[in-house]
Amino acid sequence: MNEKHYTIKLHAPDIEPKIRHPKIFEAFDQLKSGEIMHLSNDHNPKPLYYQFLMERKNQFSWEYLEEGPDLWQVKIKKK
Repeated sequence: MNEKHYTIKLHAPDIEPKIRHPKIFEAFDQLKSGEIMHLSNDHNPKPLYYQFLMERKNQFSWEYLEEGPDLWQVKIKKK
């Protein structure tokens, strides 16, 4: 994993739960086309993935870099 390729890096547990998803979407919306956000979490962010599908359909790609059991890492690229 080469950190130079990430425009934004977020660790979800560092964000207050009630504003976590809005903050992640706010960060994603700041990306330019082709830029990548790295998201890490202490559980599978599958619900966030489904929210991305609903709210940002055809605007992103989602790639798991690590899938637990203690850490999940996802590369989210803006199309």
